[in-house]
Amino acid sequence: MKRLEIDLNYDFSNPKLLDTALSHRSVGMNNNERSEFLGDSILGFVIADQLFHKFPQADEGQLSRLRASLVKKETLADIGRQLSIGSYLKLGAGELRSGGHARDSILADAVEAVIAAIYLDSDYQRARQFILELYDSRLQQLTMTKGQKDPKTRLQEWLQSQKMELPVYEVIKSSGPQHKQQFVVSCSIKSMKVSTTGEGESKRKAEQDAAENMLEQYEQT
Repeated sequence: MKRLEIDLNYDFSNPKLLDTALSHRSVGMNNNERSEFLGDSILGFVIADQLFHKFPQADEGQLSRLRASLVKKETLADIGRQLSIGSYLKLGAGELRSGGHARDSILADAVEAVIAAIYLDSDYQRARQFILELYDSRLQQLTMTKGQKDPKTRLQEWLQSQKMELPVYEVIKSSGPQHKQQFVVSCSIKSMKVSTTGEGESKRKAEQDAAENMLEQYEQT
């Protein structure tokens, strides 16, 4: 934990907060679900505040899409990997066997929970500083082009420009209680035999995530 505190650039007065932030629900009652909820809200506000001042000409839709690109599960999971969060996670036996320490959703939740832990251990300003340190390079490289259109629209327009068929979206899994459902959706381009998946708390968000992953796949190739 001390090593992680060095990587986080933060020393906890109450180490139990960090311990809870790193405890997945599979270990029992003392888990990070509540902390994740709080951290998600703090992160969303800090990023929204930064974008509001960085892009004074952007409208609400553009700001929303820029924020979504920064706080989405994949971005948080990348941050979690940079911090080696997976090495410190406390998981139940089932999650350990299935490789939960490397799963995007678990890493993303843990990062949000760590943000909440720092907030609870100190104050909003320190949590804000921590978030801005995590996102420094991403915020510097961010441009308005990422906020122009949502991933599904961009993917559709790109395929049309290539005279290719439109993608097919299909729900392949849904889980969780009614008030906190999680969807997994596939995005397929059948003629090319290419498929990606996305996750989200609604079908629409899962479709956007899958489309974003498809775009990223094509950008890399």
